Amino acid sequence: MTITPIPPCSRGPLISAEGLNGVGKTYLTNRAVEALKTKPLMLDEFSQRANGRPGLGETLLRSLRDASAGDPFLRGGTPMAEALLLMAIKRHDLDTVLPDLARGQTVIEGRSVDTTAVCQALLLHPDDPDAALQTATDLLDLASSYRPLPDLTILVTDDASKAVERAQRRDRCVFTDEQADFMRAACTLFERLAATDPARYRVVDRRSVDEYEAAEQIRAWIQGAGGALACLMEPWQGPDAACMCCGRRTTAEAA
Repeated sequence: MTITPIPPCSRGPLISAEGLNGVGKTYLTNRAVEALKTKPLMLDEFSQRANGRPGLGETLLRSLRDASAGDPFLRGGTPMAEALLLMAIKRHDLDTVLPDLARGQTVIEGRSVDTTAVCQALLLHPDDPDAALQTATDLLDLASSYRPLPDLTILVTDDASKAVERAQRRDRCVFTDEQADFMRAACTLFERLAATDPARYRVVDRRSVDEYEAAEQIRAWIQGAGGALACLMEPWQGPDAACMCCGRRTTAEAA
């Protein structure tokens, strides 16, 4: 029997920019996007939605902010419940950009489910780095049952102490020792998590490249992310589901 190769989907790539507060991911991503002829659609990260906008995603985020009593990491004392709410917000974000992806537009999320996995895993296992890594991986598996993971995740990392200094200067605040320690642990866990999935992650380490090289790396990765993409399937509908962007049923066609 001859198997006809499945052509790539016509959709655009879904990319996320991840990293610790203060590593410069938003600044560097914006610089990279400025150099692109065709501009991607940019989705704000959680910290840039302080004023909120009408809609379910903002209402859920406001509830988390209220429950965390101003904690910069949205920690309200119930890590798994918070993880599920954050995943719901990221599912909502995907729903809002599906028409853009279907038209072939590149979409960049300012943080996606990876940040949720890292932060909530640290809350569940604050004193066990290996257990936190396993839990972060498990949380990503759980998130992938809510929605597809990004096609490409760009992690911007740096010396954690420098990131803490930048974040405090930018936000005009002083972190407690506990909050600074949490950021340092998150920095390490982000890097360990990225190493588990080199096919999806690309890492910009500001300890070894300057901001010009970093922005150029990000630009090249964004520009190269659009080729030969597989269909975007609804995870909970199984392998026979139609693509959420082009409507094709790849399993049925292959048979």
